[in-house]
Amino acid sequence: MKKVKLPNRPFGPFPTMLVGVDVNGKPNYVTIGACGVVSLENVLYISLKNTHHSTLGVKENGYFSVNIPSADMVQKTDYCGVVSGKTVDKSMLFTSFYDDLGKAPMIKECPMNLLCKVINSVPMFGFEMFFGEIVAVYGNEECLSAGKLDPLKVNPMIMMGSSYFSLGQVVGQVFKEGVEFKKTQNE
Repeated sequence: MKKVKLPNRPFGPFPTMLVGVDVNGKPNYVTIGACGVVSLENVLYISLKNTHHSTLGVKENGYFSVNIPSADMVQKTDYCGVVSGKTVDKSMLFTSFYDDLGKAPMIKECPMNLLCKVINSVPMFGFEMFFGEIVAVYGNEECLSAGKLDPLKVNPMIMMGSSYFSLGQVVGQVFKEGVEFKKTQNE
């Protein structure tokens, strides 16, 4: 197998998320792919450009929401990354709801929502990385199987290159496939 050297740029896959914040008392949403877990603790990070309208809202309120859109929400999700809340009112695109713990809107239409309280931030290359403690999690009832969120029912989008992709199928179980493989090794 021959390897080909490619440009030094992130290619993905990245989870597609809609970040919700209140800016000047109004819900605003922005599409990001720079989001993930930090450790085994209940902490997520998001990364927003310093110039984003939403960055102001996170700094003002100390809260943000991470909303996982399903693949059928691709047009509205992409739209939230194309237009700025400085010039377009994106609050009317979705049904917003709030948890009583925080000041960040969540999207009812998204299968999963996480409310985060900012615990730290780091400026980096014109972006602000916000670390948020997860203080509340919501899931749409129809996306549950045996009381747990079912990723195939959530049907999240993944960004890779210049395209969005949905999940196709389960290919293995976390911490089970490696255990099975380990049994075949002569250790």
